[in-house]
Amino acid sequence: MLKINIICVGKIKETYLKDAIKEYSKRLSKYCTLAFIELPDKSIPEKLNETIEAQIKDYESEEILSHIPKNSYTICLDLSGQSYSSEDFADKIENLQNINSSITFIIGGSLGLNEKLKNFCDEKICFSKMTFPHQLIRVFLLEQIFRAFKINNNEKYHH
Repeated sequence: MLKINIICVGKIKETYLKDAIKEYSKRLSKYCTLAFIELPDKSIPEKLNETIEAQIKDYESEEILSHIPKNSYTICLDLSGQSYSSEDFADKIENLQNINSSITFIIGGSLGLNEKLKNFCDEKICFSKMTFPHQLIRVFLLEQIFRAFKINNNEKYHH
């Protein structure tokens, strides 16, 4: 069974997001093994400058790098990444599943990821050019992974 790792920065505080994550995790258990790795985020000072921003991104990105499983196909979520339709994303998951036993998705903190981590990843994908809270993107990602499995198994999805 395919293992999907989601490495993310920051804890989810909102109950409605926790509930959505729990629900999609339960639904996905039929199709894959899902593992969440939640890393602590650095607090962002009131007076943020480029140097401090870079330091925070470097710290969080190094923490993420140290948690990426070996031999896992790694995809980071980034505004400069490739956009997919749900059907194309399903094809991507199916193709990766045929050659990899593990896919790791990375969701950075509120300041994003540093270039070293972005360059390390096998691929960058973008869900939208709009900016969303990184906690909400977790739900979007789980929903799209679930939808991909439904598409790939020719199952109906009405949500």
